[in-house]
Amino acid sequence: QVRLVESGGGLVQAGGSLRLSCAASAHTISTLTMGWFRQAPGKEREFAAKIVRFGTKTYYADSVKGRFTMSKDNAKKTIYLQMNSLKPEDTAVYYCAADPGDGNKWTYWGQGTQVTVSS
Repeated sequence: QVRLVESGGGLVQAGGSLRLSCAASAHTISTLTMGWFRQAPGKEREFAAKIVRFGTKTYYADSVKGRFTMSKDNAKKTIYLQMNSLKPEDTAVYYCAADPGDGNKWTYWGQGTQVTVSS
């Protein structure tokens, strides 16, 4: 069982930045594909970014590419999502997720952290 706890959400003006963190209770996160998802009000949860297991290769949704950067610290068992140039449409609950595979079956989820971008 892997427990994920997000932090770092909040209220920011458009154009601003936030850094989200997700701490994992796993023995190690190097064997897990880690991801960030988000769910805006009235919309389905959508993929934002992921780092594939056993490495640092990252993938991003087109909507965040060039503005968001995902990273991880294996020693701290923590992943991050640096969000720059935030837009009101980035407003959502952001979730951390983990998959023992390659990111096709997200098994573990955090409780989410709210990000609100004001115009």
